Amino acid sequence: MYILGISAYYHDAAAALLKDGEILAAAQEERFSRIKHDPQFPAQALSYCLKEAGIKLKEVDALVFYDKPLLKFERLLETYYAYAPKGFRQFVKSMPIWVKEKLFLKSSLRKELGAIGEYDPKSVPLLFPEHHLSHAASAYYPSPFEDAAILCVDGVGEWATTSIMHGKGKAIEVKKQISFPHSLGLLYSSFTYFLGFKVNSGEYKLMGLAPYGNPHSTQTQKFKQSIKDHLIDLFPDGSFRLNISYFSYPYDLRMIQDKQWANLFGIPKREAETPILQEHCDLARAIQEVTEEIILLLAKEAKRLTGSNYLCLAGGVALNCVANGRLLEENDFKEIYVQAAAGDAGGSLGAALAAYYIHFEKERRQPAQDVKKGTYLGPAYTSEEIRAALEEANLKFTEQADELLFPYIANQLASAKVVGWFQGNMEFGPRALGNRSILGDPGQANMQRIVNLKIKNRESFRPFAPVVLEEELEAYFDLKQSSPYMSFVRKLKTDQLRQLPENYHELPLEEKLTFKRSALPAITHVDGSARIQSLKKSDNPRFYALLQAFKEERGYGILLNTSFNVRGEPIVCNPQEAIHCFLQTEMDVLVLENFIIEKDSQKM
Repeated sequence: MYILGISAYYHDAAAALLKDGEILAAAQEERFSRIKHDPQFPAQALSYCLKEAGIKLKEVDALVFYDKPLLKFERLLETYYAYAPKGFRQFVKSMPIWVKEKLFLKSSLRKELGAIGEYDPKSVPLLFPEHHLSHAASAYYPSPFEDAAILCVDGVGEWATTSIMHGKGKAIEVKKQISFPHSLGLLYSSFTYFLGFKVNSGEYKLMGLAPYGNPHSTQTQKFKQSIKDHLIDLFPDGSFRLNISYFSYPYDLRMIQDKQWANLFGIPKREAETPILQEHCDLARAIQEVTEEIILLLAKEAKRLTGSNYLCLAGGVALNCVANGRLLEENDFKEIYVQAAAGDAGGSLGAALAAYYIHFEKERRQPAQDVKKGTYLGPAYTSEEIRAALEEANLKFTEQADELLFPYIANQLASAKVVGWFQGNMEFGPRALGNRSILGDPGQANMQRIVNLKIKNRESFRPFAPVVLEEELEAYFDLKQSSPYMSFVRKLKTDQLRQLPENYHELPLEEKLTFKRSALPAITHVDGSARIQSLKKSDNPRFYALLQAFKEERGYGILLNTSFNVRGEPIVCNPQEAIHCFLQTEMDVLVLENFIIEKDSQKM
């Protein structure tokens, strides 16, 4: 049985394909269209999934969309009515689009699908699970748990913004929900906007900025208290209500009214690309701490309602790996599983899984471990295709067997070279995990600044993640469970950290960046933490072999690992894009499978 899952029309459109419950392929449309967070129907991603499986569209047994558009339409109508006459212009603008396109989504989807290939709409059901069920299914079914609490937190689906569910066997049961307009995801995004970052993509930046806030300052505590006094009422079970008079998103495209928030916090909205001041860092820290507090309470309530020793996380807020790290620290659960594509892209996978286990009532085959299920599901390219791309670009290159490739590239990394690493199947989800990665030596003091400014072209304050051999994980990091998807932020071990000067929190941001915080400065954030990817040989044998070779060079099996792209662009998908990114940046070496391209050897 083939089931095709689709997410589209909001952001991060994607497609995923199952065969008898096994995940065959999954990819985001942005990787093909090159439009970051592309919301359009994922025609190219869908075509890739079919090609990977070697089937035609007419061979698919069910098509599944990741939410219920009619319920979403109901929410929009009721919300506009509740806030009338506010938002009238937005209502007039959006309704024709809904009536013509989204309200009749079934016919729109069939039209889009028909352009991809022939199939019989009468014999292929088109299913619409609820948004949070798609999220929950994406996390629970690929997990190794037979019984788990499931926590889904995001902006909004149809009505639900926060859901506690219980996964048991093949069933998922809703235990408690919080509904729009009360949304932790939209609260966090409001601060993303106020601090000058882009909503639905800048939340990572807000999370990365928060540790630069002074945890002990009067300003940080004042900001935090203002959030609790004016923006949100928080209850002991983790439920909450927002003071909607401070938010515009229920009836407008704007998240907030700038002047109202400026009056509340005593600082103006930061404009994009303007200098980041300490007050911005302190405000980021305040909302991050409030978010963590809410997530911890929700998890405790999930434990109480389900009695489970295991937790699955999905929804956009599940990508807040700092909060996830705090959940581990609380130790309420034996193990926590976070869907690698926790946001809307992963909804395509969850929709397909929900259809297989719930609609078609198939028995669940418990996976012993989540090998490949959430990551290496995108396109791969042959040696012939790579060679053709290199020759077309008129590049000098060499080809080496594995036994020579891994030690040579490890030596290049140990020599402070930055390496583009392109291997096998592209990852599914927002993070590169060793197949579409840019790599560096974390022990080099300048590596963070070099990669941020000369290669990624992004803000200098943003941290980089380490990938570490799993057998060395606990020697370097305060983390006692696997983290194959960079899902958790934890501190480095004390013996790896450097003593901070007494006035450290009073230093300007740029001076904090130059201070060597640990023995591995390029992957150590300002607070001594790191967003960790642990790597087993079974996860990715080639990437593992490179780390082993690097350990022989430097004594530690750890690399700086960041996504193979520059700011504002999606992660590279094919060899041509990898070559273009390599040539446009100050990357030193590019490795495409077994082909090696060195910048110094090229005529530029």
